[in-house]
Amino acid sequence: MRILVIEDERRIARNIKEGLEQERYAVDLAYDGLEGYDLAAGEEYEVIILDLMLPKMDGMTLCRKLREEKITTPILILTAKGQTKDKIEGLNAGADDYLTKPFSFEELLARLRVLTRRPKNSLGEVLAVGDLRLDSKNYQVKKGGREINLTAKEFALLEYLMRNVGLILSKEQIIAHVWNYEADILLNTVEVYIRNLRKKLRDTGKGEKALIKTRRGFGYQLSGKNV
Repeated sequence: MRILVIEDERRIARNIKEGLEQERYAVDLAYDGLEGYDLAAGEEYEVIILDLMLPKMDGMTLCRKLREEKITTPILILTAKGQTKDKIEGLNAGADDYLTKPFSFEELLARLRVLTRRPKNSLGEVLAVGDLRLDSKNYQVKKGGREINLTAKEFALLEYLMRNVGLILSKEQIIAHVWNYEADILLNTVEVYIRNLRKKLRDTGKGEKALIKTRRGFGYQLSGKNV
C-alpha cells in the first residue's frame, strides 16, 4: 500500500515515513506544496497525509486543486492544536479526515486504516481470491488453509495483486506501489519476487489454472475473483 506524506517539517516527515515503513507501507515524501502536488497528481496513492502549513503552496490550496482535478485519493490533513477553523475549512476543501498535532502514531495508523477501508480503495482488511486469503491487518496469508510465510515485500506484492485481481499490472506499476518512486529497483527484481511468490504459493504460473499469470510484454495478472 502506497502513501504520500506532504510535510515541511523534515523530522516529523521522516518519523512518519519510518513508522509507516515498519508497518509495511511504501511511503513517498514531499517537503513543500508544489512537490506534493506534482506527486499527488502524477502518481497513484492509497492515502495522502497533508500538512496545511506548507511553503510554495499551502495544504488547503493543494487539497482544493486535487479535488477540482477529480483526484479522489483520500486525504488526511494535519492541523495545529485547537485550530477548529482549519479543520472545518480542510474538510470543506475535500479532505476526508484530520489529525491534530501533536498526535500519537497509533492514532495515525488507526485513521489510515479507516480511510483505506472505504469502498473506493479497499475490499476490506481480509482479501479472498479462490482459496487464497490475505489478512492485511494481521499480516497473515493462507492458501487452502495452509499458512504461508512471506517477507514484507512479498506480502505487499501479493496484496497489490489481490486488490487488483483480474487486471494486468506492469512491472513499473508494481514497483511504484510496492516500493516507492525513489527506489532504485530494476525491472527484473519484480520477476524475482513474482517467482518467489509463486514458489511459496505452489503456483506454476503456467496454463489456465495458473494463479499469477505472466502477460508477455505487459506484466502480471492475478486470475480469479474476489470472494
